[in-house]
Amino acid sequence: MTSHAPATEDAHEAHHGHSHGHEAAHGTFKSYMIGFVLSIILTAIPFWLVMAGVFESPAVTAAWIMGLAAVQIVVHMIFFLHMNPRSEGGWSMMALIFTLLLVAIALAGSLWVMHHLNANMMPMSPEMMKNMP
Repeated sequence: MTSHAPATEDAHEAHHGHSHGHEAAHGTFKSYMIGFVLSIILTAIPFWLVMAGVFESPAVTAAWIMGLAAVQIVVHMIFFLHMNPRSEGGWSMMALIFTLLLVAIALAGSLWVMHHLNANMMPMSPEMMKNMP
């Protein structure tokens, strides 16, 4: 009677041994705390910008909030998702960059269309609004 223990152990190692060559490095408590503190700071600053009325122009405030949001996305990707150019041979980073490029194109196009629709719409008087169905 032959023993199937080595084959079973190899299958077990292949399934549970993370021998796939692209396992993700898990963060330490310190790295999670750094990410957490940075996330809190990057959330508190936009809240303060709006509540304190730091900038008179809403466009400047919005630009700062968008910039800080982009920084917070990077913080989350590095400290919580453990993304770096070395993970999975760089494929996860390339997929992320491609996705961000598509999102940026879609957002920029949407903002451009909405701006031009707003600029080119015929203004309506209150009397015209009353006669609408």
